Amino acid sequence: MKPGGEFLARGRRDWLKRALLGGAAMPLLLRDVLAARTPPGGMVMIKGEVRVNGSAARTGTRVAPGDRVVTATGGLAVFVVGKDAFLLRQGSELHTAGGGALIASLRLVTGKLLSVFGKGARSITTPTATIGIRGTGIYLEVEPERSYVCTCYGVADLQASNMPAARETVRTTHHDAPRYVYARGEMPIKMIELAPVINHSDAELIMLEALVGREPPFVGSGRQYQDY
Repeated sequence: MKPGGEFLARGRRDWLKRALLGGAAMPLLLRDVLAARTPPGGMVMIKGEVRVNGSAARTGTRVAPGDRVVTATGGLAVFVVGKDAFLLRQGSELHTAGGGALIASLRLVTGKLLSVFGKGARSITTPTATIGIRGTGIYLEVEPERSYVCTCYGVADLQASNMPAARETVRTTHHDAPRYVYARGEMPIKMIELAPVINHSDAELIMLEALVGREPPFVGSGRQYQDY
């Protein structure tokens, strides 16, 4: 660890403890991340089998634009790239692209991804959707015939891959407009359709933003935190 790294890591853990209200209210995953002693950047926490570019990853393994991250069944990865932070759930494959230390685009081939992004435009693709985002927290799930997209906060431009004319811009502050984006439109199914909020939590978003020194816009808003 670089000089001062332990101090920075301790400060991050203390900040996150306060943000998550501490103690028994904190899920086990968040407790584990708080216990991580690596400075921000790369793999912060790993559970089960995780690979970066085909090689086994461990806590501290760096992730850079151009890398491929894969989690096996039972695996999970929490990692940071620049000012962006990610929680990749089990059975997922994620490809990153960009220049230097900045991610410009992502491709979620399969699985589930929760991510938060710093300022600037990014693009995300799935087998059924193309998503343009700006300073966004977003949760994705890939299924064979549809993609689930929850813009947790921020702005996202959604487009169906197989019907470019099917598009929608979503602006949200707190999981206000989740969508399914389908591979094909057959009546009565539309290519982009309203969806419920599923399988991610405000606590996870707070954790990811804390790893890059930020907090979600709903913190301090008076809204009740949710665990979907």
